[in-house]
Amino acid sequence: MEGVNWTSRKEFVLLGFSDYPKTEMLIFILCLVMYMVILMGNSIIIVLTLLNSHLHTPMYFFLSSLSFLDICFTSSFIPKMLTNFSSETKTISFYGCMIQMYISLAMGSTECVLLATMAFDRYVAICNPLRYPVIMNKRLCVQLVVISWVVGFLDSALETALAIGLPFCGENIINHFVCEILALLKLVCVDISLNEIVLLIDSITLGFSALLLIIISYIFILSAILRINSAEGRKKAFSTCSSHLTVVTVFYGTILFMYMKPRSKSSIADKFITLFYSVVTPMLNPIIYSLRNKEVNAAMRNVLKRLAFMRGL
Repeated sequence: MEGVNWTSRKEFVLLGFSDYPKTEMLIFILCLVMYMVILMGNSIIIVLTLLNSHLHTPMYFFLSSLSFLDICFTSSFIPKMLTNFSSETKTISFYGCMIQMYISLAMGSTECVLLATMAFDRYVAICNPLRYPVIMNKRLCVQLVVISWVVGFLDSALETALAIGLPFCGENIINHFVCEILALLKLVCVDISLNEIVLLIDSITLGFSALLLIIISYIFILSAILRINSAEGRKKAFSTCSSHLTVVTVFYGTILFMYMKPRSKSSIADKFITLFYSVVTPMLNPIIYSLRNKEVNAAMRNVLKRLAFMRGL
């Protein structure tokens, strides 16, 4: 039986964790703290890359692009999510929901391509070190980042365009804390086979292709590292990849678990998984790179010394 088309109401209700008010308040506090860490940590990475000449390399150019992406991604939904957590009216306008979904899909797709680009950069640096400055020149680096963003936004535009015209029926309640596309499609009262096919094709052509390129890059990287004679040389070569490899593992691990696991009626697990990859992962990225990277730590110490010297004047 067809439901009543309520699209004219122009709003959704984001259920969030309303059934668990104490848990919701705890999540509010944790997400607020993590959002502050995300803004501060990723901003520091960007500023350090701009100010320190030693970080004017392709690797840190891509890293600063990733940091900017994480700031844009989290800022697209966390402020609204925190507002809803602290309010009795947990609504979002229809077009506000579509914009939020569009940006989150675009940022996720862009990150897939950007992480593959960073893997290619590490491949060239380790497998072709003498040609690295020639291959990874400034023009190519800018082109690769622009391509990552363009691919991400075009991919998201297709999925959002297919969703925005669908009729939504019955209650206008999204059982999630963000306008997540899988949760949104559950409200549609017509056949969504086309949407599911497009999502599947996107996952294979973009997500899995990027992951495959990363895996292939690291197979060649590992092979090159094992051919290095000295243990110190192998350690130094691997240290340049360990941060990126950790970020890739965290990002793809949660994404694959979220979208490849069997569907269940309970959505509380889905919400926590989404919370992890959409809030925790962007917070971990600058921490991983700062803790495991001597150059970033050295750049931080230099900036702090400059600030201390300027204050002394």
